[in-house]
Amino acid sequence: MIERAKTAFLAHPRSVNESYFEHMGVALRYSGTFAFCAFCAFVHAFFPFLFEKTASTIVKKMVANMNARMDAPQGQVTPGAQAAE
Repeated sequence: MIERAKTAFLAHPRSVNESYFEHMGVALRYSGTFAFCAFCAFVHAFFPFLFEKTASTIVKKMVANMNARMDAPQGQVTPGAQAAE
């Protein structure tokens, strides 16, 4: 039972050639970036002259980064690399 849970817990990080903690770091950086984008979009809703393209530009870079991470051969992507930084 414990071995099956461990396998399920680590399957995805291993599939992207990362340790559990490397994958956690990448996911947390994406999470923080999404939170920043949400803040910018919220402010923009009330003040349309602020953050006019900030959120959309960051999201486009994040999508490009995620696609590059998925398409790269195993071991070719630096863990934690993020285009939005």
